[in-house]
Amino acid sequence: MQERVARATLGRLPDYLQYVRSIETETISATRIANALGLGEVQVRKDLAAVCGSGRPKIGYETSALIKDLEDVLGVRTCSGAVIVGAGKLGLALLGYKGFNEYGIEIKAAFDNDSKKWGEGPGGLSVFPLKDCEKFCKKNGIKLAILTVPASAAQEICDMIVKAGIKGILNFAPCKLKVPEGVTVRQENLALSLAHLNIITGE
Repeated sequence: MQERVARATLGRLPDYLQYVRSIETETISATRIANALGLGEVQVRKDLAAVCGSGRPKIGYETSALIKDLEDVLGVRTCSGAVIVGAGKLGLALLGYKGFNEYGIEIKAAFDNDSKKWGEGPGGLSVFPLKDCEKFCKKNGIKLAILTVPASAAQEICDMIVKAGIKGILNFAPCKLKVPEGVTVRQENLALSLAHLNIITGE
């Protein structure tokens, strides 16, 4: 299914799933979803058509069926393992966050160079030496990584985890990573996001 769903559509599906899961009605319309998420109705209809076909006129989509279709496309029913590289304040906060499980992501462990951080972390998950990351990822078939390290170390660590088989990286380091074809990086910049909000609310 994912092969025929556009990447931009895939990027919006988690928002649809989160919203549809939150309602308690038996049916839901594209119009209601669009209004709730601040999106165009035509866009929502196109996105959902790529996932589960058209809804019924004047009725919309059966909520439970739509949730199942969204979960299937997003792979929520098939759990994927992920690791966190960098066990600073942000890394440890993400290590203890349970919301990943709702989208089929299971954080397996964290890694750091600082021996003072090794041992049991939030949620009973372990923080291991960074040198063990490559072996751990290969042994456990890990394909996803969250990078919460300083910019000065980010590219070197990125190269290491790509060598370990990582195919998807969520990067919190304030720098652009160079990765080979077949590896996807999503850049997260908390300061930039907050700055955007400040500009919008200050208008």
